[in-house]
Amino acid sequence: MRGRAERLVKVAPMKTHDEMVQEWEQDPEFVREYEALQADFALFDELLRARKEAGLTQADVARRMATQPSVVARLEAGGGRRRHSPSVATLRKYAEAVGCRLEIRMVRVTPPRS
Repeated sequence: MRGRAERLVKVAPMKTHDEMVQEWEQDPEFVREYEALQADFALFDELLRARKEAGLTQADVARRMATQPSVVARLEAGGGRRRHSPSVATLRKYAEAVGCRLEIRMVRVTPPRS
């Protein structure tokens, strides 16, 4: 019986991550959503880069911020399922913990209105 059931079920070949991404990139809605997240990705990349350059673990940063390692992990991962934007105060504490200074800039993407 088991052999018959296995023959009846067609299994799609497993795709690689790169193949899935190539497929998704053909979807205009995916591309729009992905581009909308680029600033978030840049922030998380910057957090990880600063921590690694400082030679610190998430536990080290948590101790310096007087918080739990899970808070640092969530911050670096973008909040997980219950996504939220970290406060400027939290980002400043993280920056200080990894030996950096927080800078926030406004970058014009469209001409100013007259």
